[in-house]
Amino acid sequence: MADAKTKVESIREWVVEHKLRTVGCLWLSGITGSVAYNWSKPNMKPSVKIIHARLHAQALTLAALAGAALVEYYDHKSGAKADRYADLVPHKD
Repeated sequence: MADAKTKVESIREWVVEHKLRTVGCLWLSGITGSVAYNWSKPNMKPSVKIIHARLHAQALTLAALAGAALVEYYDHKSGAKADRYADLVPHKD
């Protein structure tokens, strides 16, 4: 059972395989949470609440994209990505 992956490692692999889905889910949860938070403030106009929610979600999306870029950089440096696609690349004999 030495090959058993930790939960963090399995989550990291899922994020590597589904980068755009991860960013989209973070965006959706960010805008939902921000709308819920802003709607609890009664002294703001609805248009301002929506604008604030969009800005919060945009900042979260940029952070998620930066995180995905770091994961991609790590995979490139460690050679994990090359190992994953090695059997798909035709060899020149």
